[in-house]
Amino acid sequence: MTVLVTGGAGYIGSHMVWELLDAGESVVVLDRLSTGFEWAVAPEAKLVVGDVADKELVGSIIRENKVDAIIHFAGSIVVPESVADPLAYYENNTSKTRTLIETAVREGVPHFIFSSTAAVYGGAGLEPVREDARLAPESPYGLSKLMSEWMLRDAGLAHDIRYTALRYFNVAGADPRGRTGQSTPGATHLIKVACETALGKRPFMQVFGTDYPTPDGTCMRDYIHVSDLAAAHRLALQRLRAGGQSLVANCGYSHGYSVLEVIDSVRRAFGRDFEVKMGDRRPGDAAAVVANSDLARAELGWTPQRDDLDQIVADALAWERILTSKNSARG
Repeated sequence: MTVLVTGGAGYIGSHMVWELLDAGESVVVLDRLSTGFEWAVAPEAKLVVGDVADKELVGSIIRENKVDAIIHFAGSIVVPESVADPLAYYENNTSKTRTLIETAVREGVPHFIFSSTAAVYGGAGLEPVREDARLAPESPYGLSKLMSEWMLRDAGLAHDIRYTALRYFNVAGADPRGRTGQSTPGATHLIKVACETALGKRPFMQVFGTDYPTPDGTCMRDYIHVSDLAAAHRLALQRLRAGGQSLVANCGYSHGYSVLEVIDSVRRAFGRDFEVKMGDRRPGDAAAVVANSDLARAELGWTPQRDDLDQIVADALAWERILTSKNSARG
């Protein structure tokens, strides 16, 4: 059987493809390459360029490749952008996910793993948040993902499809073997931005808000290494194939770091200082969001291997240097 990875040319998706291939799975990638890169897809995977909302295309991929599971990463992820253009996020993240679920049901795909987000909780505070906490998204991005979770829940009750929705906290780092990493130009991920600034790709970086109710006034997040996150998806797939029931679970390390702590970690890894400017808050940003990941650990048998901020930063910085070489080679 084959796993269909949507958005498999993007940051998290490309790591997922490598994780599956390393485990001996057959993989087909569907990506329209709007933010992903063809070169980021492992050569052993089959790449189809197209949109997840193309029912006929997705249906043919499922039939021709004997797909028994879909891992759905394709979507838009920038919180401030979702505030500025909410309808685009409801179209790309919610409407197209509905169409993909419909196609999966029509074609008899029994397993569906969904890339959700901690943004469904809104500002959860400094204490680790559980899956049964109040759901109060503060941005169209978070709401677009929550609506997709609801659609999966209802589809699972009405049809023969079981799912796992993993609510990511802040994903960072890169493949420790240097095969892929965060490569999107103009990315907004904090660790990516800090590494780019350290290497001179940006003249400075900005901290958005220093007056939050946190220990140092900057936002706090639970940073999870992308390789640990990919492993959680692989374990979720194993669980569904073994007959596990549908599940919604957090993926994080259960402790947070502030923006300033992350910047200090990048400074340590780089060995030199770089310019940081303080600015106003951005719309849609929560003060603090930290995971309680007990459910994922218990249900998936997930044991994170890279729970160390300095290691996450070191892998991200190493990838940034590799990316510089790749871009130079392309001219």
